[in-house]
Amino acid sequence: MTVVLRRVNRVLLGLAGLLLVLVGGAVLAAALDLPVPSWWPWSGPSDVLLSAADRQRWRDESWWWPAVIAGLGLVVLLALWWLLVQFRRARLREVLVDTGDGEEATLRGRSLEAVLEADAAAQDGVSRARVHLTGRRAAPRTRVALLLEPYASPGDALSTLSTKALAHARTSTGLPALPTEARLRAVKHRARRVT
Repeated sequence: MTVVLRRVNRVLLGLAGLLLVLVGGAVLAAALDLPVPSWWPWSGPSDVLLSAADRQRWRDESWWWPAVIAGLGLVVLLALWWLLVQFRRARLREVLVDTGDGEEATLRGRSLEAVLEADAAAQDGVSRARVHLTGRRAAPRTRVALLLEPYASPGDALSTLSTKALAHARTSTGLPALPTEARLRAVKHRARRVT
């Protein structure tokens, strides 16, 4: 499903880009007084987008200009939403696992995330762990966020994460490598009163 969405997204982006380049090129050609097709509405640098007659045609209708502005505002909001969606990192839904007999099986990404979170949170000094899988099915990547207790050593936490939780995930899935980005934070705590 995500592959289909990516392809649709790329096709729509390509068509939108092609349309904008063609329209922009034609407007630029008309502005430079270059020859444009006969059906093109603007044929020279003195032409305007809306003539005085077009602008005044709907002047008596009180709903027209608010509807135009609302429609254009909706287009801008949809374009901004689409732009923000491009920067979102999608979670990996499944991971390909080599079964050892020349076949492949699929493992749900959420299951692997849950196991990694449980392994990482079981470490001494780790209060909470969050894991997100990204990348491709055959080459997943992990983003791990560890919330450390005040007494925990960040170096020890990273070492244990690498040698236990991530090593266990690599061997159980048969992956040669599992690139990981780890972010560590300390638990906020109140200072103790000493009497």
